[in-house]
Amino acid sequence: MKVLVTGGAGFIGSNLVDLLIDKGCDVIVVDSLITGKKENINKAARFYKIDIRDEGIKDIFEKERPEFVIHHAAQIDVQRSIKDPVYDASVNILGTVNLLQQCVHYGVKKIVYASSAAVYGNPLYLGIDESHRVQPLSFYGITKHAVEHYLYVYRELYGLNYTVLRYANVYGPRQDYTGEGGVVAIFIDRLLHGKRPVIYGDGEQTRDFIYVKDVAEANYKALNAGDGEILNISTNRCVTINYLFNILKEIIMSDQNPEYQPPRQGDIRNSYLDNKKAKELLNWQPKYRLEQGLKETVEYYHNIFTVR
Repeated sequence: MKVLVTGGAGFIGSNLVDLLIDKGCDVIVVDSLITGKKENINKAARFYKIDIRDEGIKDIFEKERPEFVIHHAAQIDVQRSIKDPVYDASVNILGTVNLLQQCVHYGVKKIVYASSAAVYGNPLYLGIDESHRVQPLSFYGITKHAVEHYLYVYRELYGLNYTVLRYANVYGPRQDYTGEGGVVAIFIDRLLHGKRPVIYGDGEQTRDFIYVKDVAEANYKALNAGDGEILNISTNRCVTINYLFNILKEIIMSDQNPEYQPPRQGDIRNSYLDNKKAKELLNWQPKYRLEQGLKETVEYYHNIFTVR
């Protein structure tokens, strides 16, 4: 299979590229390197440094003729989406439409799209299934959801097949630990450097943390399953931020305690996604227990910080 991965130098995308190459796929990576890192890219993949909004995307499709596209390139910073909604929409909507146009023109069999739990907004019930009301609380959530509608219409008009994967809180190696990075990576960074992590609120808020290798496996399975579907990719269980912190503290053998600060406006109190539909339609299920995934993630960051 020849697969083009957008955002393939990023956190999730690069882990996915590694899996695809292990599975024997011919992989093309497209990434602007605005947030992705060239060192994340598997050497066996062919890399094109380009923004998905660029007209030059057409030349890559002309040359490579991918059978499948997995679309992870995006503006993913919720706070930036609020500060600069024009940029957020430009990348996440117009960039994706540019990609979809090439998929249709060059006969791509299927596109797998990385969406987000951010589309749901405040949950009416837990676990959140795919029938839950969609009411995003950020422009980022709006743009991720808007693309889901584009995919449906592109399939109706042009026959472009797709699967949408709505991710819970993904963590693992290569996640950004600065700025709006994931809480797991930020906690590990602080603890490994002997600093106190910040927890906003009382720490009893809950999240659904899924390991990046399980997310990569779901993407791979979706190449040949789940056609025309929207699927939650999650563990179907929630843990508190305090519990997460305590596991990491134990793994790292740190003596640091968290610094509690007031809750951030707009943060959701409790969330986890129901993954039954993905289990059934993709023949997939998460393999990594939280403790196991966190140990692998800590080992990764310990190694890179030691090298530096």
